[in-house]
Amino acid sequence: MKNISKYKVDLSILICIILFAIISIITIMSAEKLLPLESNLVLRQILWYGVGFILIYFVMFIGNKFIYKNAWILYIIGVLSLLLVLIFGSEINEARCWFKIPGIGNIQPSEFMKIILIIVLGRMINDFKEKYPTQTLKQEFIFLIKVCIIVGIPSILTFLEPDTGVVLIYLLITFVMLLISGIRYRWFIIVLGIFGLVIAFILTTYFLNNDLFIKIFGSSFFLRVDRLLDWSSGSGYQLENGITAIGSGGILGYGLNNTPIYFPEPQTDFIFAVYSNNFGFIGSLILIGLLTFFDLRLIKLAIESPSNINKYIISGILGMLIYQQLQNIGMTIGLMPITGITLPFISYGGSSLLSYMIMAGLIFNISNENIRYRN
Repeated sequence: MKNISKYKVDLSILICIILFAIISIITIMSAEKLLPLESNLVLRQILWYGVGFILIYFVMFIGNKFIYKNAWILYIIGVLSLLLVLIFGSEINEARCWFKIPGIGNIQPSEFMKIILIIVLGRMINDFKEKYPTQTLKQEFIFLIKVCIIVGIPSILTFLEPDTGVVLIYLLITFVMLLISGIRYRWFIIVLGIFGLVIAFILTTYFLNNDLFIKIFGSSFFLRVDRLLDWSSGSGYQLENGITAIGSGGILGYGLNNTPIYFPEPQTDFIFAVYSNNFGFIGSLILIGLLTFFDLRLIKLAIESPSNINKYIISGILGMLIYQQLQNIGMTIGLMPITGITLPFISYGGSSLLSYMIMAGLIFNISNENIRYRN
């Protein structure tokens, strides 16, 4: 048997992450010129990536088994952080989603909660499948109630911040992981039916009686629904300028550090518009191709993994990544509603980037397990 290093990494995934880092830094450098104040975003992103690679090594050092074993401790820490941010968090743009740490910046607990939920759900599903190899309807029902409670607690706390976009990611992660787990499809039909009725009630109340809607759901939720539904008109300063920036980039773009059109949040929500404006249609195809290759590599890892819990973990990660990729790029070009979802590994942000790097550490561990299994 070959001697396989514990810290051997999948080169294809590592190269993707390094390329993401380069693309992120040079695009943020260009986006920074659109911001009214000097903010040192490029230096901060470099530092976040540096800390992120240290986190990857740390996750590989402690191993996935240790992380899975302590999943519930992580969950408690995550929920407590969401609760504390509602009480002590800094309010930015009428949202209380961040802890402001002097000298470091803003830390957003909900970003880490996404990864924690993936780990906890993977552990729950794996334990359930091992305990009940052939599940009855009653056993599945009780299990799904437990899942609803586990996902519902952070979802409610995150919704109160408010951060509807992250709540949608929680729910999508749950849906994808349960679908991969082999739970009977009738549960998904029932849940989708209930979800459809709730959406129908919300929209009916919204369109027929705004005052009643505000009394039931509050003015904050009314504004969020209003913003969500307004995307189809294609109107709005940010969206119009973002689309203009993408279209004006042409085939090859204006070049690095040349973004002549201003739009809000160029370093986060609309970073794809900055990138497309700088590097044009060809550059956009290269980035989308790189994202697609990364996703396909994760799918291959999941297929090759002999461990069911690893398959569940990767499915949750993929569900999160693909949704955020489609949502971010889609909203930038007017095909999806603007929800404030960032582009993974590319948009500026310490909390989000660190959460993705923790995720990368889990992926490298799974890859190593696959290598040891084959040898």
